[in-house]
Amino acid sequence: MLERSDLMKMFLTALRLAERTVLVAILLGMVALFALNVLVRQWGGPMAAELAWIDETVRLMNLFLVFLSAGLALERGRQVAVDTWRDRIAARTGLPLRRIIDIVGCLFSLYIAWMALTMARFVFSTGQRSPTLDVPIGYIYLAPALGFALLALRYALSLAGVVHRFNTPEPEEIAQ
Repeated sequence: MLERSDLMKMFLTALRLAERTVLVAILLGMVALFALNVLVRQWGGPMAAELAWIDETVRLMNLFLVFLSAGLALERGRQVAVDTWRDRIAARTGLPLRRIIDIVGCLFSLYIAWMALTMARFVFSTGQRSPTLDVPIGYIYLAPALGFALLALRYALSLAGVVHRFNTPEPEEIAQ
């Protein structure tokens, strides 16, 4: 029988694989569409007007690429941070600053995900559609909802000690 920690590792491995696969597919799709658009504009003549939808599609794909990659970046410690300043404050005050950051980050990310989901539901209910793609505009707000939910998960996992996103040990661990 699998232990709880083994199940968590399997879940995280599957989640990371799914995220990376989706991100690579989005990026390659964006590159292919953009390259096709450039080629058709260069040599396609009147056919270029038929591909006006590519610009908007690539913009929409870029939104999902940015927001869905935030969780992976945080987990790997690739987010923007001022480590020396944070660690000096923690060492001087004795506050568990990294844990505080994880708690605040998780709560903030959950709040933003909830706000984005609320906005998406509202925009879906208005029936707004993209004039070029003829898809509901509410999909734009699903990108931050999904991205911030995954970000909140990473903060929670870091808080629980499942994910070690900091490259250096805690200042109090150094003192020991």
